[in-house]
Amino acid sequence: MVGERTAEEIKIKIGSAYPSEKETSVEVKGRDLVAGLPKTLMITSQEVREALLEPISTIVDSVRITLERCPPELSADLVDRGLVLAGGGALLRGFDKLLSEETGLPVHVAEDPLSAVAEGTGKCLNELKFLRQVASADRQWR
Repeated sequence: MVGERTAEEIKIKIGSAYPSEKETSVEVKGRDLVAGLPKTLMITSQEVREALLEPISTIVDSVRITLERCPPELSADLVDRGLVLAGGGALLRGFDKLLSEETGLPVHVAEDPLSAVAEGTGKCLNELKFLRQVASADRQWR
């Protein structure tokens, strides 16, 4: 067992969504759940990828469902321009490649994925009237 901070460090150091040419490993210190004593183990990037499989699959499935519900005009734009990943998840190695493989669309990582979400939210709030129009139009599609 490891703490949340240690798990995050492991994910950042060796985590990936897609197999890489060079698999890596890292030494992890935690508590043995059987003996209850402190223990040090080597964990591989493959093991981390397997641990991330469920949440990554959930995200990929959600993207696929969203794409299935897109209006035809937006679908055409997505085929031409692709998807842009933003937020912390965009920093996971190989996530863009996996999402591209699963959707058949080009996938790009935002220039600064961590601040892109906040900047986009700010731009939406500056255009609140337009946002309300889009939201009401969305209700008509359902």
